[in-house]
Amino acid sequence: MYRSHNCGELNASHINKEVTLAGWVQKSRDKGFMIWVDLRDRYGITQLIFDEQRTDKAVFEKAKSLGREFVIQVKGTVIERESKNPNMATGEIEILVAELTILNQAQLPPFTIEDETDGGEDIRMKYRYLDIRRNPVKNNLLFRHKVSMEVRKYLSDQGFCDVETPYLIKSTPEGARDFVVPSRMNEGQFYALPQSPQTFKQLLMVGGMDKYFQIVKCFRDEDLRADRQPEFTQIDCEMAFVEQEDILNMFEGLTRHLLKEIKGIEVDKFPRITYDYAMKTYGNDKPDIRFEMKFGELNAVAQHKDFPVFNSAELVVGIAAPGCASYTRKEIDALIDWVKRPQVGASGMVYVKCEEDGTFKSSVDKFYDQEDLKKWAEITNAKPGDLILILSGNANKVRTQLSALRMEVATRLGLRKPDEFAPLWVVDFPLLEWDEESGRYHAMHHPFTSPKPEDMALIETEPGKVRANAYDMVLNGNEIGGGSIRIHDRDLQSRMFDLLGFSKEEAQAQFGFLMSAFEFGAPPHGGLAFGLDRLVSILGGQETIRDFIAFPKNNSGRDVMIDAPSTIDESQLQELHIKLR
Repeated sequence: MYRSHNCGELNASHINKEVTLAGWVQKSRDKGFMIWVDLRDRYGITQLIFDEQRTDKAVFEKAKSLGREFVIQVKGTVIERESKNPNMATGEIEILVAELTILNQAQLPPFTIEDETDGGEDIRMKYRYLDIRRNPVKNNLLFRHKVSMEVRKYLSDQGFCDVETPYLIKSTPEGARDFVVPSRMNEGQFYALPQSPQTFKQLLMVGGMDKYFQIVKCFRDEDLRADRQPEFTQIDCEMAFVEQEDILNMFEGLTRHLLKEIKGIEVDKFPRITYDYAMKTYGNDKPDIRFEMKFGELNAVAQHKDFPVFNSAELVVGIAAPGCASYTRKEIDALIDWVKRPQVGASGMVYVKCEEDGTFKSSVDKFYDQEDLKKWAEITNAKPGDLILILSGNANKVRTQLSALRMEVATRLGLRKPDEFAPLWVVDFPLLEWDEESGRYHAMHHPFTSPKPEDMALIETEPGKVRANAYDMVLNGNEIGGGSIRIHDRDLQSRMFDLLGFSKEEAQAQFGFLMSAFEFGAPPHGGLAFGLDRLVSILGGQETIRDFIAFPKNNSGRDVMIDAPSTIDESQLQELHIKLR
């Protein structure tokens, strides 16, 4: 066998025991008459010692040739370490090596395999297999494994059955762009890689599976961000004979289980807010509620004076930044410059300092008196010592801009603490969105989402006012999961396709299989999908997902390690009946 123990488990209780270890050379220190080598594997580091007096001469000479990342096997005796290292799990002992086998030599790595490495992101992505040897990446992958196992345990204990669904499916026009796969045996026809297993999990409910889950790869050909990859992983779930409340309770339970088992945190409350409330109060539908800074709408108390910027605005809205009245003019100007960046797009910002003595000082003192500013403070819930930050303009744009400013200020104030967790549900989304460019409605979630029962009558007369029986779970300002009660009635599903601009022929061609299934006794059903990559990164105290994925793509969707995507042989193109221009 290559090893009797791993490099993280030996301690003082093993002294005088003969052991065999294998791993990578982290580093070596040659003092001439004595050589120390740190041997590393997935489990930790053990110090090896080669002593000119106690080690065979041939073994000692071989030890002199060891370089970083050489793969070696050693046999020897566990001895007590003279200079103990309390920062290492194995810091009480070392191995007096009797036999040394070099299993594989290694070139000098392009960056140091240390927790704090000198390698930039590009070079580490190119040599990802080396990056995985570093503790931060290795531990992230082990953390992801732990989360996945707890998810499987919880859902299995709740009676869910893990069912695999196909990866080669039919392309559909809704949602993001599909990745398409040409069929060699069916000339001119293509499969698509699934953006989600949506229709298949609904068909499983028709099939009577009752409770389904799958930790599944999904694919979307869209622009990338720090928290988005072209292939990503979902915790995909569906339940039959349920209403919205059943699903919210079930997945509150899963989230509580993960926070308790993974982070040791008990969460009692999962607030529920409507989409309209979220947009009005936080400016987005995934608010971070670890801190306050709720929006205060100021039109009624700010548009009665001769300040044209406010008077011409559709919305005047502000937030109170806690404890920031002490900001210097330079610090405030930096915030103004921040909101003027193209990524935010505001034309300017008004501020009010709420002084500790109860008076106010603002950038618009010329137009507003102390009574006016006092009303602004009341509406934004500003206290003495706070700084009110106000934006104005088009309502939708200014809410988005103030939402971005709220998050930036919270980050600067240290309010977005990675070890605090504040989940909530956002419910009652609009069912449909009107798209001016195409001149038709689009489904805000997907075309299989059921309207809320109380809004069903509005479908024929005012479809834009219909609310969806849909819900998103938000954690620390990130949407980590979303779902809905599904349509299970063929007539209602057909009406939905009509609203979305599908002809009868198009609906039949794209989704005829689902419509037919509904004629054979489809139960009421609904579900939810968590984004595993994002969930793991947030539980791990980060908001970027890349380091929690073994082999991620870069921001251009490329795998720079294997150089993909790449061209293929002309013979392969011919087999697939594809001609490039």
